[in-house]
Amino acid sequence: MVDTIKIKSPISEEYFDEIIQHLRNNFFGDEPLNKAVKLCNEGEKHEDLELHSLLTLKDNLSVMAVDQNTKKIIGVALNGIQKPSDTKIAKEKLLQANDEKYKNIFSFLYGVNQDLDLFNKYRVDRIFECRILSVDQNYRGQGLAKKLLEKSLKIAQDNNFKLFKQDATSYYTQKIAENMGFITIFELRYKAYRGEDGEPIFKTSEPHKFLKVMIKILE
Repeated sequence: MVDTIKIKSPISEEYFDEIIQHLRNNFFGDEPLNKAVKLCNEGEKHEDLELHSLLTLKDNLSVMAVDQNTKKIIGVALNGIQKPSDTKIAKEKLLQANDEKYKNIFSFLYGVNQDLDLFNKYRVDRIFECRILSVDQNYRGQGLAKKLLEKSLKIAQDNNFKLFKQDATSYYTQKIAENMGFITIFELRYKAYRGEDGEPIFKTSEPHKFLKVMIKILE
């Protein structure tokens, strides 16, 4: 990673609009599940995704990468706190979402998490959750996602979290996390998740074949 790139946290509210613009240009249309259902195109706004992102930013645990030469935000790890009642509440709020494609994605993710019941399994009352890991298309392949995840781990440890989790939907995120010692506690092939018509709901492109719920137990 070049020396002009700096990893920064915490993120003050003055950067929130620029982070949302970064996500519109690099994540909303490109994330495997979003892309599979054609949730939105590159650069487009998405009300529900943006609200989800802003609420996560307000947990004050997120990380951003800035190119010091251009002052541009070129990567983010949006991290939040997950509590035992959150998934149930989120599923109820999901009914108010405007976009059926968005509902399909998050019904899938929330359902998996509710079934896993990590709070009882690992005897914790809160979980550090990396919800979005995004790098500018022009800066990929430089180890930036790993740096964002490493900083996120440090923040989780400094704040006395015992469990770090991510719902890794991308093959590339999965490989980075595996190399950093995360373990997969659940995986599901996307083609096996089918609708009432028997067809896969998420027809993802290669090499994205699985959802993996990945964790790291923190000392």
